[in-house]
Amino acid sequence: MSNPEVEWLRRAQNGDDEAFGYLVEQYQKPVYNLCYRMLGSDSQEAEDAAQETFWRAYQAIKRYDPSRSFVTWLLSIAAHYCIDQQRKRRLPITELDEILEETAPDVNIPNPERTMSQSEHQQAIQSLLQTLAPQDRAAVVLRYWYEFSEEEISRALNLSTSAVKSRLHRARLKLAQEWQASQADEAYEERMHA
Repeated sequence: MSNPEVEWLRRAQNGDDEAFGYLVEQYQKPVYNLCYRMLGSDSQEAEDAAQETFWRAYQAIKRYDPSRSFVTWLLSIAAHYCIDQQRKRRLPITELDEILEETAPDVNIPNPERTMSQSEHQQAIQSLLQTLAPQDRAAVVLRYWYEFSEEEISRALNLSTSAVKSRLHRARLKLAQEWQASQADEAYEERMHA
């Protein structure tokens, strides 16, 4: 965490709304992206969840422990809120769509073929993520898109580190099986239409 950020956090904890506004500006994209991935590709629902996350963070900022990573603390609030929303709906959590956009190379030259391929790949990943249980999806997103360590994930999701390792292992196996099945289905469809 940079020194200016430490100062903004200290000021926000002392009730400075402008400082908290600065923190919102700094972290609105990662919070929105996490909510978007976890709740599916409904941008309005993700926006609402991001706003609720910041509202909850604002209410709890005085209890934030500066020895912890602020982004880990903030994203754990978002992840827990999204998991709760999914449980209320009794629908699987979706988490990974815009992640590929963030990790895709930033090339200024338009390439319609690459753009179409990325979009199809994002949709495939989004569908695969929907097959995972809510906490498994949260663990996968935090690990592979936000590069959280297993210890950070365990703190964010209130799980033991061994439970996180187990969830990540199971999730990877399930995603691999689902991916292989989808590729086999795709190959079959191509043979049928050839």
